[in-house]
Amino acid sequence: MNHSKAKTGYFPSKIQFGVFSILLLFSVTVTFAQNTISGTIINPEGKPLPNVEIYNKTSGQSFSANAKGAFNLKATTPQTLVFYIQDYEVLEQTISPSDTPVTITLQKVIALDEVLIQKEKFFALNKLKDIDGTTINAGRKSEVISIEKLTVNKATNNARQVYAQVVGLTINENSDGGLQLSIGGRGLNPNRTANFNTRQNGYDISADVLGYPESYYTPPVEGLEEIQVIRGAAALQYGTQFGGLVNFKMKSPAVKPMEVLSRTTAGSYNLLTNFTSLSGTKGKFSYYTYFNYKQGDGFRPNSAFNSRNFFINLNYQFTAKTSVHFDYTLFDYLAQQPGGLTDKAFHEDMFQSNRARNWFDVNWNLFALRLNHKFTERARFSLQLFGLDASRQALGLLSKAAGTPDDGVSERNLLKGDFKNWGAEARFLQQYTLKGNISAFLIGAKYYQARNTAVQGAGSSGSGADFKFYNDEFPNYPNQLNYTYPNLNFALFAENMFRLSPSFTLTPGVRIEKIRTEAEGYTRKTNVDQAGNIILDEIINENVVKDRNLILFGIGASYKPSASIEYYGNVSQNYRSITYSDIAVYNPSLIIDPNITDEKGFTSDIGVRGKLNNKLSFDSSIFGLLYNDKIGEYYVAQTDKRNRTNIGTAITYGFETLLDWNIGKTFFENNEFTWNIFTNTAITGSKYLKSKINSVEGNEVEFVPLLNLKAGTGFGYKSFLCSLQITHLSSQFSEATNDPGSELDDTSGIYGKIPSYYVADFSASYQWKMFKLEAGINNFTNNYYFTRRATGYPGPGIIPSDPRTFYTTLQFKF
Repeated sequence: MNHSKAKTGYFPSKIQFGVFSILLLFSVTVTFAQNTISGTIINPEGKPLPNVEIYNKTSGQSFSANAKGAFNLKATTPQTLVFYIQDYEVLEQTISPSDTPVTITLQKVIALDEVLIQKEKFFALNKLKDIDGTTINAGRKSEVISIEKLTVNKATNNARQVYAQVVGLTINENSDGGLQLSIGGRGLNPNRTANFNTRQNGYDISADVLGYPESYYTPPVEGLEEIQVIRGAAALQYGTQFGGLVNFKMKSPAVKPMEVLSRTTAGSYNLLTNFTSLSGTKGKFSYYTYFNYKQGDGFRPNSAFNSRNFFINLNYQFTAKTSVHFDYTLFDYLAQQPGGLTDKAFHEDMFQSNRARNWFDVNWNLFALRLNHKFTERARFSLQLFGLDASRQALGLLSKAAGTPDDGVSERNLLKGDFKNWGAEARFLQQYTLKGNISAFLIGAKYYQARNTAVQGAGSSGSGADFKFYNDEFPNYPNQLNYTYPNLNFALFAENMFRLSPSFTLTPGVRIEKIRTEAEGYTRKTNVDQAGNIILDEIINENVVKDRNLILFGIGASYKPSASIEYYGNVSQNYRSITYSDIAVYNPSLIIDPNITDEKGFTSDIGVRGKLNNKLSFDSSIFGLLYNDKIGEYYVAQTDKRNRTNIGTAITYGFETLLDWNIGKTFFENNEFTWNIFTNTAITGSKYLKSKINSVEGNEVEFVPLLNLKAGTGFGYKSFLCSLQITHLSSQFSEATNDPGSELDDTSGIYGKIPSYYVADFSASYQWKMFKLEAGINNFTNNYYFTRRATGYPGPGIIPSDPRTFYTTLQFKF
């Protein structure tokens, strides 16, 4: 929970106004009369409860009581307020404006078992607050995943379980213990979540937000408090991307001086993980740190992995208004990659591998320093400085198709990338009164600078993880390259949430972008004849500079006719710059158009969300995405390769809905029993409206299943919890010509449909004092399926998903 003190709607008490003139006191008192809700929050012994978090269900805003338990807010109509503080029961109460303060008494929680804690966590909302810190979220399609409420396989970051209630996501599943997250949706390629702006505690964590926006690092779910997802219309605050934002919010420090949590997990295929955290608060200083180790063999030969992840968060609260926060993250892993399969090989035996010498190595170092300051109760400022020093190295055999076994002696391809970038983002949010209602203005700026390198050439002819170049030993190795990519981005953004009435807000915004991307370096192409004689040896030097200046507009609207329902809508311009993987990386299975350029378009949502009698939660919307110059791939039968270029103009559209029914509250009054059922359905259509490529116009857009369905149920009694989930996706195309492929194909595996599939997961947990036991079966029906056809690493070819696997976790906390 975020226990920041003063938020939207807070005013000082009348006593504080005594230092001002009698005239000011009189005017404020008159203003408050009959237009204010004020009071004091106490415990059963009559003592004030400080810093109680208060959620206004009527307005969708949050704020906190002060250190003496006092609160007040401006209102002309009755407001439904929810009061929450740790170790006390949640209280919901409707209060009318009055000049007489009210007294709110919160009851202490007696039995702090797991089920009761989850029931009382009212603030585990399925949407972001309209105003949160220095961000505005009104009128946006947002989703919040409360990790504490999940009964899933957290040790392996099982994405289809963790993101089960986020509508419309498509997921690339990898057998690597959850080291990388690959999610997309609405026609966006899921590969390494490259079409979302990925952040941790509000700062960027991808390799490069412009030139290479892929996420090689994903925080462990065991260390997260929540995951925030905002769709594409959030571009104005967070960037230009079509996907929107994914922000991983790390756990908050414990309120006591020291808390230790340790989780050890064992699972199928020699999976072994340990997550140990230490956190606490002492006076103005607080901290949270963890170390996470993972190792496993994977279900296919040649797919072992191990990883180390260290995180530390240090916080100091100088005053009630000013705090500073420092984060450091280390992520390092080595994985062997078994390669891709052809369609025929997959259907014969998906457990096989014909690549024994492919390796992947990542080293990630993230730094962040954040400052939060409140000038007044209505004016807030935040500044964050962040930096990345990282590398990734890919070693393996790409020159042979998936159907051709590795001969074990040829030199391998080595691709190294170094990522060094830093940035700063400042935000200022001012709340003000407009026609008796609280509105807010946000202005911000972001500076981002990167200097990345990409080097590709001959690797060793051995079999180990030897990440050294052997260009001298293999001078005729084809398609060597060495590039530096200096990138610069400066952005100004502003939004204003106009609360035109207690129930209606309108939020226009603008983002001004200056983007400068460069490519400095060379590509060396060599060809030899069948006798090994050089027939081509060419060095192509490049020094390309591309400047863009953009202005993007957007607007969102929200209408709340009651405390339990909201109608929302938004539209925003979006933009995606070409990345260096679009223009330079050598891949024998892929041909890249040298004239490829940026893509532009729009995203929009119109929907309704809310709760009915606090028993049925829902969020239903229709959406549309329009892409101009959409970057994609199409299959060319003559070369048996895929070409990447600007395919044309495309549109995706559809209907998304999430329903979560609390059966326990509907039919049972027993607080020790919980039961809920949810359905998450996305029906998505897509079409290429026009294209320069033959046989593409009128086709479906790749990575768009018509039906994306996730459904499940959760059951709990006292300290026992369990969950059952089913995921089903209809078939989808992997490239723009919509070539269906063939199960008899025994060559590449890089083209064709991704067939429809379903998968079912079961998880359970039991809490006893400081101990907790978790166990589960993923894919318990043991379906054989795949979610990806890779043109390069970790393929090329079909990458099979995990069969039935088991896991058991033992946790202790004190």
